[in-house]
Amino acid sequence: MTFIVDSHCHLNYGDLATDLDGVLNRAAEAGVGTMLAINARLSEFNDVLSIAQSNDKIWCTVGSHPHDAVDEWGISADQLIKLASHKKVVGIGETGLDYFYEHSPRDKQKDNFIAHIEASRETGLPLIVHARDADDDCAKIMEQEMAKGEYPAVIHCFTASEAFARRSLDIGCYISLSGIVTFKSAKVLQETIKIIPLEKMLIETDAPFLSPVPMRGKSNEPSYVKHTAEFLAHHFELGYEDFAKITTDNFFKLFDKTERPSKT
Repeated sequence: MTFIVDSHCHLNYGDLATDLDGVLNRAAEAGVGTMLAINARLSEFNDVLSIAQSNDKIWCTVGSHPHDAVDEWGISADQLIKLASHKKVVGIGETGLDYFYEHSPRDKQKDNFIAHIEASRETGLPLIVHARDADDDCAKIMEQEMAKGEYPAVIHCFTASEAFARRSLDIGCYISLSGIVTFKSAKVLQETIKIIPLEKMLIETDAPFLSPVPMRGKSNEPSYVKHTAEFLAHHFELGYEDFAKITTDNFFKLFDKTERPSKT
């Protein structure tokens, strides 16, 4: 049986951190063979790295969320590159722009975003992009920076417009889908994602947030990515095993610093 990957989770948050053994056991029972623990604040990097070091099925990233640009403004590419040299660090971010909450000024978000892109370009590690209500500015920055030199990237927890999806795909980005796609209110998103080539698709939980149907109301965790995979396999008229293999292969192609587990 093909295992699946949770390509974006925050294992240092809440119940995930306090019950990590239970979280990992339940993930294994659900067939989740690999997890990517996302760093959202540089001040928390050591905690995230420690979790990744604790289990050979967990990898991690280094980065600073746009919400925290006001507190972590002035991050340099060199700073990120140095931290990314650790063998368990396989991606840069999450980073990007968030104009929905605007917890940080837009200019500071943009400065940090560009520093992360520079680090991705220099290291060759995939950029994990958070984009919310900032489609045009986010696409423009990614396009302008891609023209300076290529870098790999994934749009995480995609909920944006078809136009943004197309612009992201045009510059080579992967697109990752979360439990939001299973919501009854996500009809527009369910139609939009039909333009995403299967070879550019990843799946994620964004745990502990955004639990998929039928786990709404519960704290999300990596094992729940199976529900999203089941929904999407049906949505794209594929067998579960076929969809699992496609998205798992995509993950290891993009995050090529990782190693496939010998067994789940």
